[in-house]
Amino acid sequence: MPGKTILILGGGIGGQVAANRLRRLLGREHRVVLVDRERTFTFSPSLLWMIVGARKPAQFSRDLSRLARKGIEVIEAEITTIDPVARRVSTSAGELTGDYLIMALGAELAHDAVPGWKPSAINFYCLKGAELTRAALASFQGGRLCLVVAATPYKCPAAPYEAAMLIADYFVRRGIRENVDLHVYTPEPLPMPVAGPVLGNAVRQMLEERGIAFHHNLKLERVDGEARALVFAGGEQAEFDLLLGVPPHRAPAAVRDSSLLGDTGWIPVDARTLQTRYERVYAIGDVTTIMLPAGKPLPKAGVFAHYEAETVAENIAAEIEGKKPAHTFDGRGFCFLELGAGRAGFAGGDFYATPEPRVTMRWPGYHWHWAKILFERWWLSHWF
Repeated sequence: MPGKTILILGGGIGGQVAANRLRRLLGREHRVVLVDRERTFTFSPSLLWMIVGARKPAQFSRDLSRLARKGIEVIEAEITTIDPVARRVSTSAGELTGDYLIMALGAELAHDAVPGWKPSAINFYCLKGAELTRAALASFQGGRLCLVVAATPYKCPAAPYEAAMLIADYFVRRGIRENVDLHVYTPEPLPMPVAGPVLGNAVRQMLEERGIAFHHNLKLERVDGEARALVFAGGEQAEFDLLLGVPPHRAPAAVRDSSLLGDTGWIPVDARTLQTRYERVYAIGDVTTIMLPAGKPLPKAGVFAHYEAETVAENIAAEIEGKKPAHTFDGRGFCFLELGAGRAGFAGGDFYATPEPRVTMRWPGYHWHWAKILFERWWLSHWF
């Protein structure tokens, strides 16, 4: 059988899992090619620990070139155009063509989508932004600290609320918590609304118990840098001394310029197989949109990218070997929720359940915090 080439675009969590699984499942006559513009992989869940000084980048970053020893070809290049019909990709390193194509390009942070966002707001959703956040928190002596979610959808729906609680604990440890007026602003009705009101209200209570004000149903229109104020639709404003934020998300430019894009601004896929409308072209993770039975989109989270990648890899390998693809993504997922002071919660369940997702929250404790630490260590050692 002639060898096949599987092109994986994007080296984040989904791309990593897909590349590793395919390499383990397929013989070396088949090529597994991973394309990413970055040289280094960053385990994004650890960014939250980094902003409060509990991690350094070297502890949760890995050089993608390490994958070469497993037989995965890594190409560091910018992706410029995607032709899903021909499964052909143009990059800054040349043109690539695959027998299979896996889109794992994630979401792009659209800092320019909110007038005045830069330079007023600091984003902690990337390594550089997390470094800036850590420095800003370390030098902050008191005042009004606002954490704003600019728009939905955004990746890791728990992250803004985890960040707020970790930051509150950080100032407790510094002995200046009483000097910091901490607020969270979001267009959502509750934290993590797709998971349901029980979980959302539980997280809201956790925030308020820590003296963190929760402001909901507020759509950010612009940031007035001169007045140091957030301006929301309807005219409501909020002043800040330090502004941390989650910028709007959008599909990467190469995806937006392709025929893959759907009406939602993301790539529509089959909810079970992750196949796009093009033959042998799949999409996984944050770049996709999957509508749930309740009419809301599946949250953008690394756990879903991970399980989707395993599904796609298993099915591609089966097809290449002449077997019937039999794996399906079942919509199950989980997340740890850091509360500060060495404690965490754990939530998980079935997001494909009808009529609403069935998600439950486990009682918070120190054991869940240590479970997240162990999960971080396992993930990095297992895939690298």
